[in-house]
Amino acid sequence: MRFLAICAVFIVSVAGLAQVSVKGRVRSDSMNLYLQNVAVSLPELNLVTLSDSSGLFTFKNLPKGSFTILFKEPQFRSAILLIKLTDSLDMGTVVLKPGYTQINEVVVYGSNNSDFTKTANTIQQLTASEMRSSGAMNLSDGIAKLPGVSQLSTGSGISKPVIRGLFGNRIQTVLYGLRFDNQQWQDEHGLGLSDVGIDRVEIIKGPAALLYGSEAMGGVINIIEEKSAPVNKINSDFSTRFFSNTYGVATDAGVKGATGKFNWRLRAGMDSHADYSDGNNKRVLNSRFGGYYAKAGVGFNRKRWINQTNYMFTQNNFGFLMDPVQLLDPPDDRMSRDFSRPHHTVNLNILSTQNTFFMNASKLKVNAGIQNNERQEQEGGNKISLDMILNSYLANATWIKGFANHEWSIGSQGYFQTNKNVGSRTIIPDAELSESSLFSYIRLNFKKLMYEGGLRFDYRNIQTFATGAINTDPASPGYMIKPFNRNYNSLNGSSGISWFGKNLNFKTNFSTGYRAANLAELSSNGLHEGTARYEIGNTNLKIEQNICGDVYAGYSSDYVNVSASAYYNQFLGYIYLAPSSDQYIGFQIFNYKQQDASIQGVEGTLDLHTPDKTRINWISSYSYILGKLNNGNNLPFIPAPRINSDFKFTHGMKGKIKEVFFKPGIAYVFQQDRPGDFETQTDAYFLVNASLSAAISTKKNNITVSLAGNNLLNNAYYDHLSRFKYYGIYNTGRNISLNFKIQFI
Repeated sequence: MRFLAICAVFIVSVAGLAQVSVKGRVRSDSMNLYLQNVAVSLPELNLVTLSDSSGLFTFKNLPKGSFTILFKEPQFRSAILLIKLTDSLDMGTVVLKPGYTQINEVVVYGSNNSDFTKTANTIQQLTASEMRSSGAMNLSDGIAKLPGVSQLSTGSGISKPVIRGLFGNRIQTVLYGLRFDNQQWQDEHGLGLSDVGIDRVEIIKGPAALLYGSEAMGGVINIIEEKSAPVNKINSDFSTRFFSNTYGVATDAGVKGATGKFNWRLRAGMDSHADYSDGNNKRVLNSRFGGYYAKAGVGFNRKRWINQTNYMFTQNNFGFLMDPVQLLDPPDDRMSRDFSRPHHTVNLNILSTQNTFFMNASKLKVNAGIQNNERQEQEGGNKISLDMILNSYLANATWIKGFANHEWSIGSQGYFQTNKNVGSRTIIPDAELSESSLFSYIRLNFKKLMYEGGLRFDYRNIQTFATGAINTDPASPGYMIKPFNRNYNSLNGSSGISWFGKNLNFKTNFSTGYRAANLAELSSNGLHEGTARYEIGNTNLKIEQNICGDVYAGYSSDYVNVSASAYYNQFLGYIYLAPSSDQYIGFQIFNYKQQDASIQGVEGTLDLHTPDKTRINWISSYSYILGKLNNGNNLPFIPAPRINSDFKFTHGMKGKIKEVFFKPGIAYVFQQDRPGDFETQTDAYFLVNASLSAAISTKKNNITVSLAGNNLLNNAYYDHLSRFKYYGIYNTGRNISLNFKIQFI
């Protein structure tokens, strides 16, 4: 693939290509008025422009090809169109219908951009502004209200997403178009990513190994960075948020600019939270967390080459409980952010480049990056005990050929990782991991039907090295774990169709996924302080494979949006942790085992609304998941059934105040009476939430102010996926958050 990239650059340098332009005007359907300041974007080219006072928009110096163009204005329904550029194009008049039923953004699946209805996969998305207006404390918390999505939490700061009962190394996170890894193998290792500088998060549900590779067997979390500034504009913004429960504050600021051929952006932020209080107003000592964030990006558009290069730095601290005895420690000041007690420190540096090379009748996408992740644990004595450095080197290349209305892609993905222990204590060994793949994917686009599918082959090598007490202490119960060098390979595929009519959308998809066991499952030999258990790996674990069938049906009109989906996920060789009757130094020993299993579930959403200027929405969703091992035992960490129901009152206005909305709602979580082997049953509970927001616009500024309240009745409850419940600690009590953002335009 390196050779292909070099060839593409050579082609760019020796061949010319006449560039083309796109123009048109945007008009309102009912008022017959041309619309100003409609955001018109070409996501694949990273270009944004605004319509002028006569509704006119123009893009110049574009490459030839097929592209998705998106029209978006808050008080109108978004429009997504596909354009083919063989010469300069005048789109004429694009008509937007008034209303607040927003069609989703262009969704990204692999290297493709499309309307949600025109992919066989179930994809949901949530914008950063929606997460903030709901009072979310972090990215995982923000997406956890979506049907089929939950979070495995260790307090209010440490959490990781759970998609249809799967998490960690069964869910792939994609950042800057590349796989993201920050040592997700442990339950108390959170995702650790902030919403600072992002536009939205897309969640692909179900196996997506075809285009994403290993560890995408449960789904994909695709984090989409903020859009470029409009052409020939420099924009800046500042936002701040306050949280009553944790006495928390979060703030960030950014500036960005763009011309027709160049864009740049800078952003920095921080957050700081004290300990949280539960529904009994009892403080949970050392549940504090905080972090620092910085991002920078530059990009350019040339005749045949579009580039976006990004850098990101984060540093996070997360307090955690060593054991229940810690709860008796004398508390420090209620507002304290001190991290002298046990805590994780996670440092992350990412440098990435995303490139698209346009050829005469095809295009080549090449992404590459370096990720440096350091995870430290201070477990007492004010010194670092666990210190692991994970370096990842990644590259993807996909060649895309269009023919008629169809598209064929072939590609390769690869990465090389090194894990190194530099602390005084080790629980997983030093190791090197490498993976390479080859896949072929086709999209057939008919008038009302889209077919997509393909095959993929992956090869993976894992080599571990003698490391500390894991391999050298004959007194340890896992002394039999020795260094090894092992190869894995897997063939996977996907096949699905989507039928889309004026109001109806039906999808069905059949796909497979896989993953090799992670280092903890293979070679763990040590006490995991955050879990108070001694874990021993199993070097004989085989590949974990799954086969999933998924069906979806949706109906959308001016008054109702309704959708339902069902899935069945069969696992061959599911890897799980099981308690034993043995103990070591007073801690129970857990062993990694493997057995076939299944997860099945249903999800549904109902949105009743009025199309008026004063808009009323009633949005309710339901999700149910059942997970079983083949021996009849329950799988651990399966979320309880859940109902979310919200009323949203939106009023569009003239003048400086453009829009206000008020959204009260409840979340009812059913009893989870099917706990796993080492879990406890949890009772049903309900939460009352509400949010209020106003959007204000002037000639120079756009201002958003929102107020959100979660668990307004201050209920004391245990969520089934809260790891604190084993210590008898309730989840977060009442939390009121205030969000203020100003954009300078």
